[in-house]
Amino acid sequence: MTKTVLIIGASGNVGSEVITRLSASNNTDVTLRAVSRSAKGNTDLSMNGQKIEQVGMDYNKPESIVKALKNVDKIFLLTPTDPKMVEYTSNLVSEAKTIGQVEHIVKLSHIQADSEPKITITKLHRQAEEIIEDSRIPFTFLRPNFFMQNFVNVYGAMIKNQGSFYLSAGDGKASFVDIRDIASVSAKTLGFEVKNDVHLGKAYTITGPEPLSYADCAEILSKQLGKGISYTNVPEEKIRKFAKGIGMNDWHINVILELFKMTRDGYLSNVSSEVEEVLGRMPISFLQFTRDYTKAFE
Repeated sequence: MTKTVLIIGASGNVGSEVITRLSASNNTDVTLRAVSRSAKGNTDLSMNGQKIEQVGMDYNKPESIVKALKNVDKIFLLTPTDPKMVEYTSNLVSEAKTIGQVEHIVKLSHIQADSEPKITITKLHRQAEEIIEDSRIPFTFLRPNFFMQNFVNVYGAMIKNQGSFYLSAGDGKASFVDIRDIASVSAKTLGFEVKNDVHLGKAYTITGPEPLSYADCAEILSKQLGKGISYTNVPEEKIRKFAKGIGMNDWHINVILELFKMTRDGYLSNVSSEVEEVLGRMPISFLQFTRDYTKAFE
């Protein structure tokens, strides 16, 4: 019998990588359904010879959630970073519970979601996790650290144009993780192998292999790119002013500044062994990331 996996947030960096890895298995007994807010109507794509259904979904419209969940067995849940994250999760999980077919939810959460000190984003993710726990639908929580790909997608323009990037993380270190590892762990936990139930009820902290400061990352980038790249620590108010200037709202700015403070205070430097335990290999290093993405910085 064909099984259907729903990938929510499919148009994003992580979601698209999850689809790539799931499609690579070329399992004809699995249907992939990619969900994004931007999808218009129902269209199909093909990747690695596997059909991928594309559907749009609006968390505020129960009928669109019901449509997306039709005949779904497993869900990869990536909710937007938004004040309504808990509400969105509740709307989806409530419909999934009513339908009664969903056998596994893999939620992309956040490092420190279950730890102190609590900040806005970790509080919201933990509340969303609790909704899934209370639903009694089997789950796996994935709690990644900062993405290495932020150096391309967020800081890339500064690195290319100015040879420097400006943050308020001080000398704090973080165990940056490659999105490709997050996607690989996601695909593994979403699989239909006989022993896949070992992932049920688990919460995996997903990190890279070492804690690095932003200055460490700048040094690695400099060596790989063959030109000087520097990291400059700036006061929070400069970050706030810049972010407001590009149209970011106060809620998102505060989330970012809270995360930088956690970095400065050393709460994001822990290294987990769980990528290695799930995948049977070491996580991708920042050096390997820079080698793989060299062209993105040119």
